[in-house]
Amino acid sequence: MNLLNDFLSREFLENPLRNYLWFSAILVTGLLLKRVLSVLLSRFLFRFINSDQVAVSECIALLRKPVEFLITLLIIYLAFHYLVFSPSWQFATIDEFGIRLILARTFQCILIGAISWIIIRVIKFFALIFLRKAELTESKLDDQFVPFFRDLAIVFVVVATGFVMLGRVFNIDVVALITGLGIGGLAIALAAKETLENLFASFTIFLDLPFTVGDGVQIDKISGEIEKIGFRSTRIRTLEGSLVTIPNRLLTSQALDNLSKRDYRRARYLLKLRLDTPVDSLKKVIADIQQIIDADELTNQKQGGVRFEGFSENSVDVLVIYYIQTQDYWKSQQIKENINFEIMKILEKNEVQFASPLIAVHTKE
Repeated sequence: MNLLNDFLSREFLENPLRNYLWFSAILVTGLLLKRVLSVLLSRFLFRFINSDQVAVSECIALLRKPVEFLITLLIIYLAFHYLVFSPSWQFATIDEFGIRLILARTFQCILIGAISWIIIRVIKFFALIFLRKAELTESKLDDQFVPFFRDLAIVFVVVATGFVMLGRVFNIDVVALITGLGIGGLAIALAAKETLENLFASFTIFLDLPFTVGDGVQIDKISGEIEKIGFRSTRIRTLEGSLVTIPNRLLTSQALDNLSKRDYRRARYLLKLRLDTPVDSLKKVIADIQQIIDADELTNQKQGGVRFEGFSENSVDVLVIYYIQTQDYWKSQQIKENINFEIMKILEKNEVQFASPLIAVHTKE
């Protein structure tokens, strides 16, 4: 027994062998168990919340990595607690500037960052729960507000983390720092003018609600569906499938057509018929087309019309206007297609043909 104690008391770099064994044991055991511990903590949080909208696997996927990272930091801290710096190395004390102070403050910053990482993932987890609940409601406002406030909370945590690092790690008077920032606030505001404009525009969008996520809009030459409204910009998925990012300040400073707010979609076109079309046949065509429009429950809610508009160089023109009571673009296209087929049948039945374009034929004498 004495031999074992003597062996364990042998010093290397002024640390007994016993401390090296404790260091290795804690480090190895902790690294082997960190995944198990992170999963157990994630499951505990999930049971504490007890939500039916989110699966436990999603909770573990969000929290496992940051919790593992925090556990790793704590393991390293506990393991190195058994080792001391050799006085013969003549390192400066932890209160003086040197390698020990740099390591200590770096570790503290990383530890605070790890805790903030966990808080951010918890915020995302709660946001995921509220998003799932929002999907069950008919309103799209909650689908829009949840991501916005999630991002707002994350920004707050990141800023708060920075101030905590300055105050706790570097012993900076945060209150005095914030007061001092007020003096240079004008310069910061000028430097970040566009960023602030986009931020204020995002609040304007959420308060005024000119559109919500899922609405079809057209701004300038861009048309598509609102996919996400962020702090700086709004993303629009176009009909071609591309994703367009538009700064929020542009959305509030120019005309925007919210296509989803339309109660009706208008269809308007000219039927160019042959000049030799008999009057009776023309009247019959007009009456039959009008009857088709009046018979459809989606086109008879708002008055449309079929009229003989006039003459062109090589045709008689029949104007067709009707309104489709739907906000769905593809639904309106389907109705238009059905009516177009019916119009072709009407023209066939009355033996009326479309006008052919004039073709100029030049002959050489």
